[in-house]
Amino acid sequence: MPADRSIVVPAGTTAQLATALTDAELIAYPFEFRLAAWVTQKDAALRQGEFAFPARASLRQILIILRTARRVQHRITIPEGLTAAQIARLLDRTDLLDGDLLLPAEGAVLPQTYAFERGTPRITLLDRMIAAMDKQRDEIWAGRSPGLPLADPTEMVTLASLVERETARPEERPHVAAVFFNRLRLGMRLQSDPTVTYVASFGLGSLDHPITRAELDTINLYNTYRISGLPAGPIASPGVSSLRAVAQPIASDDLYFVADGAGGHSFARTLEDHNRNVARLRAQTRK
Repeated sequence: MPADRSIVVPAGTTAQLATALTDAELIAYPFEFRLAAWVTQKDAALRQGEFAFPARASLRQILIILRTARRVQHRITIPEGLTAAQIARLLDRTDLLDGDLLLPAEGAVLPQTYAFERGTPRITLLDRMIAAMDKQRDEIWAGRSPGLPLADPTEMVTLASLVERETARPEERPHVAAVFFNRLRLGMRLQSDPTVTYVASFGLGSLDHPITRAELDTINLYNTYRISGLPAGPIASPGVSSLRAVAQPIASDDLYFVADGAGGHSFARTLEDHNRNVARLRAQTRK
């Protein structure tokens, strides 16, 4: 049974268009198509691009689609927490896009799903992704809680990128943000493992081994085990949930958190309680 399908219609003359539609078996008589296109030429110009055609589309339907229908929309999802290098690689590997791509600034892209047409330049789509982040960042920054120890929206994105990489659970993110803010206010180092991973992986966001002592001890502008305050910039692209978590953290006195072995984290106000949580995790991993 014939099915709906998408056809890439090339640019060219009406005769060339008729040939392409014939080759795609959308029409059987090229001359009839050319004549109908000429008779109705005042309606609108025929367009090139990728269009969806219903099974057994009539000549009239085909002409309407070529003149007025929206081109086929494809979609690409940028997951939360990808680094700039990972995002660039994802765009490079999307064959439906066209053209070269410059590496975006770290944290400049908003993770979400984007619609695009076949042949869209990669740089055009990237510009949309950056504009989406600019819009969300500014809106969330404008609604932030008072008194946060952040100088500007860029620092909010930087801290949100740490929160993003620390936990995949949206409900935990305002709590993780609160811990980081408490540490910043007290002058404690953030000691966030993802900042070490970022440099050790050369911006790829993940390692094929546990973080080593040498990597923890390496002094650089991102290693929050060796520097005070925020890293030099974002370490990934945070999603809306992480941005909002930083802009509106929960009220908490906690200064520590560690994985709980079940996909979440255990939080603690004192080092003594934190050490107990660490011991509990280690006991679970030995089982």
